[in-house]
Amino acid sequence: MSQGYFITGTDTEIGKTHSAVELIRLYRGQGKTVLAMKPVASGCEILPDGRWLNDDVARLVAATGQTDLDLMNPYRFLPPVSPHIAAREAGVEIELARIGEHYHRLSAQADIVLVEGAGGWLAPLSDTLFMADLAQSLALPVILVVGMRLGCINHALLSARAIADSGLELAGWVANCAQPPQAAYAENLATLRRHIPAPLLLELPYRPLE
Repeated sequence: MSQGYFITGTDTEIGKTHSAVELIRLYRGQGKTVLAMKPVASGCEILPDGRWLNDDVARLVAATGQTDLDLMNPYRFLPPVSPHIAAREAGVEIELARIGEHYHRLSAQADIVLVEGAGGWLAPLSDTLFMADLAQSLALPVILVVGMRLGCINHALLSARAIADSGLELAGWVANCAQPPQAAYAENLATLRRHIPAPLLLELPYRPLE
């Protein structure tokens, strides 16, 4: 039976996609077949063939070799704004049932499916839906990506508590240095390990953009 994980983060731009790619490598190293899904993505470019492609989706495609963009990314929008705003401007209603149907089609093809959210746990998808509702509709254990920077302890513990309050399992977390290592990095990491009620899956060093 396929296993899925929902990847969320303590904020936007803290390395969810980078962490997902590293998790893909980790699980593939264990002999698993792994596919990825980015249900909702805003901020796309238009390809020569007319398709819209988000950079995060492109990185997931490069890691997994998937070719069916519509299956892995059913909702995509051109403006680089919050998905609920992009959807409203496009006149599109994001439907959890449609996302669930795409997820189950992917889960039939792999040992593990990683579903990457957009923004943080309570990033809105509409006036009434949040990213947490998407995770709950899929009933997946959650992996939390913590951007290791000033303020991350508060953000991480609030996110972990919100995930627990949703009734979903926090399966693990990733410490990602999205910025140059913060002062007292080791001490902050130790504090997070004491207080996040889940195992540290990966510790990813800072990598400057090329």
